[in-house]
Amino acid sequence: MTDPRVDDYIDALPEWQRDICRRVRALVHEADPDIEETIKFTNRPYFVLQGNVCALLATKDHVNVFLYDGAIVPDPHGIITAGHDNKTGRMISIYRDDPINAPALVELLRHIIANNRAGGWRKIKKAASG
Repeated sequence: MTDPRVDDYIDALPEWQRDICRRVRALVHEADPDIEETIKFTNRPYFVLQGNVCALLATKDHVNVFLYDGAIVPDPHGIITAGHDNKTGRMISIYRDDPINAPALVELLRHIIANNRAGGWRKIKKAASG
Protein backbone atom coordinates (compact mmCIF):
# COMPACT_ATOMS: atom_id res chain seq x y z
CA MET A 1 0.00 0.00 0.00
CA THR A 2 1.47 3.34 -1.02
CA ASP A 3 1.11 6.60 0.88
CA PRO A 4 0.72 9.89 -1.05
CA ARG A 5 2.93 11.60 1.55
CA VAL A 6 5.79 9.37 0.40
CA ASP A 7 5.06 10.49 -3.17
CA ASP A 8 5.30 14.09 -1.96
CA TYR A 9 8.69 13.41 -0.33
CA ILE A 10 10.08 11.74 -3.43
CA ASP A 11 8.60 14.26 -5.89
CA ALA A 12 10.39 17.13 -4.13
CA LEU A 13 13.85 15.58 -4.70
CA PRO A 14 16.26 16.14 -7.59
CA GLU A 15 15.63 13.77 -10.49
CA TRP A 16 18.53 11.38 -9.76
CA GLN A 17 17.37 10.98 -6.13
CA ARG A 18 13.76 10.48 -7.26
CA ASP A 19 14.97 7.67 -9.50
CA ILE A 20 16.83 5.97 -6.63
CA CYS A 21 13.93 6.37 -4.20
CA ARG A 22 11.37 5.07 -6.70
CA ARG A 23 13.56 2.05 -7.48
CA VAL A 24 14.10 1.25 -3.79
CA ARG A 25 10.39 1.76 -3.10
CA ALA A 26 9.49 -0.71 -5.87
CA LEU A 27 11.95 -3.26 -4.48
CA VAL A 28 10.51 -2.88 -0.98
CA HIS A 29 7.05 -3.68 -2.33
CA GLU A 30 8.49 -6.53 -4.39
CA ALA A 31 9.96 -7.99 -1.21
CA ASP A 32 6.46 -8.23 0.28
CA PRO A 33 3.19 -6.86 -1.10
CA ASP A 34 1.88 -6.40 2.46
CA ILE A 35 4.43 -3.64 3.19
CA GLU A 36 2.80 -0.40 4.28
CA GLU A 37 4.19 3.08 3.84
CA THR A 38 4.02 5.87 6.36
CA ILE A 39 5.78 9.07 7.34
CA LYS A 40 7.66 9.35 10.63
CA PHE A 41 9.78 12.15 12.08
CA THR A 42 7.84 14.83 10.16
CA ASN A 43 8.78 13.81 6.61
CA ARG A 44 10.82 10.57 6.49
CA PRO A 45 9.32 7.71 4.45
CA TYR A 46 9.13 4.46 6.41
CA PHE A 47 8.19 1.02 5.18
CA VAL A 48 6.61 -1.14 7.87
CA LEU A 49 5.27 -4.64 8.33
CA GLN A 50 4.84 -5.81 11.90
CA GLY A 51 7.55 -3.29 12.77
CA ASN A 52 9.95 -1.04 10.89
CA VAL A 53 11.57 -2.62 7.85
CA CYS A 54 13.41 0.34 6.32
CA ALA A 55 13.34 4.09 5.80
CA LEU A 56 14.57 6.52 3.15
CA LEU A 57 16.53 9.71 3.68
CA ALA A 58 17.85 11.81 0.83
CA THR A 59 20.99 13.77 1.67
CA LYS A 60 22.96 16.27 -0.38
CA ASP A 61 24.91 13.69 -2.38
CA HIS A 62 23.25 10.30 -1.79
CA VAL A 63 20.18 8.45 -0.55
CA ASN A 64 20.32 6.42 2.64
CA VAL A 65 18.25 3.29 3.02
CA PHE A 66 18.06 2.57 6.75
CA LEU A 67 17.53 -1.13 7.51
CA TYR A 68 15.92 -1.93 10.85
CA ASP A 69 17.41 -5.34 11.47
CA GLY A 70 19.35 -5.12 14.73
CA ALA A 71 22.46 -6.00 12.71
CA ILE A 72 21.44 -9.68 12.57
CA VAL A 73 20.50 -10.11 8.91
CA PRO A 74 23.33 -11.63 6.86
CA ASP A 75 24.82 -9.47 4.09
CA PRO A 76 26.58 -12.01 1.85
CA HIS A 77 26.66 -9.57 -1.08
CA GLY A 78 28.23 -6.74 0.95
CA ILE A 79 25.64 -4.10 0.06
CA ILE A 80 25.41 -2.61 3.58
CA THR A 81 27.69 0.44 3.67
CA ALA A 82 27.50 1.62 7.30
CA GLY A 83 26.27 0.83 10.78
CA HIS A 84 27.81 -2.61 11.05
CA ASP A 85 28.18 -2.14 14.81
CA ASN A 86 24.84 -0.36 15.26
CA LYS A 87 22.53 -2.08 17.71
CA THR A 88 19.26 -1.24 15.93
CA GLY A 89 19.96 -0.92 12.23
CA ARG A 90 22.36 -0.51 9.39
CA MET A 91 22.41 1.56 6.24
CA ILE A 92 22.93 1.36 2.51
CA SER A 93 24.16 4.61 0.97
CA ILE A 94 23.36 4.94 -2.72
CA TYR A 95 25.13 7.68 -4.67
CA ARG A 96 24.22 9.14 -8.06
CA ASP A 97 24.83 6.57 -10.82
CA ASP A 98 25.49 3.77 -8.30
CA PRO A 99 23.99 0.47 -9.40
CA ILE A 100 21.46 -1.05 -7.00
CA ASN A 101 21.94 -4.76 -6.38
CA ALA A 102 18.20 -5.45 -6.57
CA PRO A 103 18.29 -9.20 -5.80
CA ALA A 104 20.52 -8.64 -2.75
CA LEU A 105 18.36 -5.79 -1.45
CA VAL A 106 15.14 -7.79 -1.87
CA GLU A 107 16.79 -10.73 -0.07
CA LEU A 108 17.79 -8.48 2.86
CA LEU A 109 14.33 -6.95 3.06
CA ARG A 110 12.64 -10.35 3.02
CA HIS A 111 14.89 -11.48 5.86
CA ILE A 112 14.02 -8.38 7.92
CA ILE A 113 10.30 -8.96 7.23
CA ALA A 114 10.59 -12.63 8.25
CA ASN A 115 12.27 -11.54 11.48
CA ASN A 116 9.48 -9.02 12.12
CA ARG A 117 6.89 -11.74 11.61
CA ALA A 118 8.82 -13.92 14.07
CA GLY A 119 8.51 -11.27 16.77
CA GLY A 120 11.20 -8.79 15.74
CA TRP A 121 14.97 -8.67 15.86
CA ARG A 122 15.05 -7.79 19.58
CA LYS A 123 13.19 -11.00 20.45
CA ILE A 124 15.38 -13.03 18.10
CA LYS A 125 18.59 -11.57 19.54
CA LYS A 126 17.39 -12.22 23.10
CA ALA A 127 16.49 -15.83 22.28
CA ALA A 128 19.91 -16.37 20.64
CA SER A 129 21.80 -15.02 23.64
CA GLY A 130 19.69 -16.59 26.34
